[in-house]
Amino acid sequence: MKFAHNISRIEAFSDAVFAFAATLLVVSLGVENSDSIIEVDFKSFISFAVSFFVLVMLWYLHYNFFRRTDYMDNTIIAINAVLLFVVLYYVFPLKSLINSWFMTKGMTPNKLASLFELYGIGFALIFLCLSLMYFRAFKKTRHLEQAMTLLFYTRHFAIFVAVALLSIGVAYVQIGLNFGLPGIIYSLLGPFCALHSYLFFKKFKIS
Repeated sequence: MKFAHNISRIEAFSDAVFAFAATLLVVSLGVENSDSIIEVDFKSFISFAVSFFVLVMLWYLHYNFFRRTDYMDNTIIAINAVLLFVVLYYVFPLKSLINSWFMTKGMTPNKLASLFELYGIGFALIFLCLSLMYFRAFKKTRHLEQAMTLLFYTRHFAIFVAVALLSIGVAYVQIGLNFGLPGIIYSLLGPFCALHSYLFFKKFKIS
């Protein structure tokens, strides 16, 4: 006998994982070694604040997926599990990358490039999972208006993946590391997403 999926259980489990990720951020506060307690507190606060609000943003994107569709199957559950797995580890490369801004010694170009690469891989995997979840829901949706919304976000988050891969490539060849070019590349998301929105709505004549 095949049972219908309980979406509320999936959402509850997902929320618990996001809450656990936030807890890990708090537990990891102040573990860096430093000669100054004030310096440790300042660095820890900045890295925690940025990482926490990035985590909240990711939760909100995840939350919006379940607002835009009520379709659920084993494929989406599996992709969602991968997404939650990556989120749990994603915040730590991000914290390390932020902490590197305050380091005056010990941060070699190779280490900085590796941080950018690790950050980019996490970023790409998260938005790849979101894009695949939207694509799966799009393929199974018969309501035209909802399907168009799901298709839009499938392509929208695919742009995030493409930009992340570009950043990883730049970091790998170590171009512009001294002024953070691999990070600056993420600013391309704005114009690329705006262009995609314009072309999508024009193609499908959506006002």
